Amino acid sequence: MHARIALLRAINVGGKTKLAMTDLKSVFEALGFTAVRTLLQTGNVVFVGDGADAEVEARLEAALAQRVGLETEVLVRSGEAWRDMIAANPYPDAARDDPSHMVVMPLKAAPGPEALAALRAAIKGREQVSLAGRCAYLVYPDGIGTSKLTIKIIEGKLATKGTGRNWNTVLKLAEAVAGAQ
Repeated sequence: MHARIALLRAINVGGKTKLAMTDLKSVFEALGFTAVRTLLQTGNVVFVGDGADAEVEARLEAALAQRVGLETEVLVRSGEAWRDMIAANPYPDAARDDPSHMVVMPLKAAPGPEALAALRAAIKGREQVSLAGRCAYLVYPDGIGTSKLTIKIIEGKLATKGTGRNWNTVLKLAEAVAGAQ
């Protein structure tokens, strides 16, 4: 059994797609996952369980739809993959100096270099973006709320779904998954 992190896409943000964390936790437990713990109110779950990422994602997506009527993407990473993702951060200065404007976006699939070029070409401000495997790293030096680099543009150019967490949340999840192992 391995400690894992699951991220739900687009819940409890902007008053849409509401889900109580107690209900989310019960879905994981009903599937036989253990040591289930939610973090914040935005669909972050640390749990222990086995299975390939894609298989666990599919099981969770189906269970969420069936049990609580929520249709959304779930992204799963092992504790080791999460640590590797942190180590691969190409923007350490932004993570250190402005962590709330540094976003890590786990992705369903790894985009190719042409997708990265298309995304960079779509940037209208000072934002920066890099890719490493199934992860995008984004820096929003002028803030996220007013940026034109939206999730719709990111997913459209990368041709895959993802969900972002700021660097502060990334580190909190790393601490939680390390404690679950």
